[in-house]
Amino acid sequence: MDSFSTPRVAVVIVAAGSGTRLGAELPKAFVALQGRTLLEHSLHAVRGMRHAAEAIVVAPASHLDEAAELSLRAVGRAVTVVAGGATRQASVAEGLVTVDPGVDVVLVHDAARALAPSALFDAVVDAVLERGYGVVPGLPVSDTVKRVGEDGQVHETVDRSRLSAVQTPQGFPREQLLTAYALARSEETDDAGLVAAAGFRVDVVPGDAHAFKVTTPWDLRRAEELLTGSAAPRVGTGSDTHAFDPDAELWLAGLHWPGEPGLAGHSDGDAVAHAIVDALLSAAGLGDIGGVFGTGDPRFEGAHGDVFLTEARRLVEEAGFRIGNVSVQLVGNRPKFSPRRVEAQERLSALLGAPVSVGATTTDGLGFTGRGEGVTALATALLLG
Repeated sequence: MDSFSTPRVAVVIVAAGSGTRLGAELPKAFVALQGRTLLEHSLHAVRGMRHAAEAIVVAPASHLDEAAELSLRAVGRAVTVVAGGATRQASVAEGLVTVDPGVDVVLVHDAARALAPSALFDAVVDAVLERGYGVVPGLPVSDTVKRVGEDGQVHETVDRSRLSAVQTPQGFPREQLLTAYALARSEETDDAGLVAAAGFRVDVVPGDAHAFKVTTPWDLRRAEELLTGSAAPRVGTGSDTHAFDPDAELWLAGLHWPGEPGLAGHSDGDAVAHAIVDALLSAAGLGDIGGVFGTGDPRFEGAHGDVFLTEARRLVEEAGFRIGNVSVQLVGNRPKFSPRRVEAQERLSALLGAPVSVGATTTDGLGFTGRGEGVTALATALLLG
């Protein structure tokens, strides 16, 4: 399989399980975990991937509308939602029908593995592109394993050094996965088994302890405890650069600057606000400003920075974080920033509900900003769990 500079990736999220062993009165993927459903947690991981990915949700026929609503809330745009089948394998098959023919790599992920991190998804994609065949994440088996008979008698101690407890997401070249499903004549416990049965190679790559499957009430409590204890700060950085546009009004750091040349851009060109948004989204693992607020979206044409900041704050808080503080460095010859520094900091802090500090500097006449062609803003954001 050739490597792709911009591979197209699809993630089929299987969310059609009943949740019987979890003791829930609703399908497992719709059970709440720290204020968000298991499905939403999985979708947030997809959204945070370095590789842009198309999400396809396979849900119970009775919960399609709810799945669509949750998906929109988690991803920020509509995703494909289809009804699952009688078995997991049948459900995945329903999801694969909707995968675009131009997709290069398909990942299949169980929504019940709600804490699987975005980095694991990206690692699987990278490995599939590098190797050209299926890849599944797995962890070494730490317990001693016995093979026993129906009567409970121990017959053999299995060599655990050759065993791996596999997880999801499992990734495959699209054509190999579709071929395996087309050839399937029996039920396999996972997609890797189906692909291997079709004669394709599958490798195991290092998994992640957080990608465990929420199956029982104990698993759910474990996930709750992990999230409750995951208050380690998260840091994100962001930057933005805009050229001056003499025909536009200048909006910078949330303030209007009469008499100054404006900044070119799809919106108002507020480089300080945009850099902050990028830093917030980065820290929360939600992508970047270009992916969330695309220039093709007419809603943001000419929009001021406070629109982006307010929405970024909502997304970050919805993802379970709160903003600790933000620091921004503005680089440029104009406008003269120091007289309005306090005003800008107060405005930005009010919008984000957290302290924002803004510094300004020049480059001694060097480079793009030194020549007075525009400004650059660099931001760092601290999020708390």
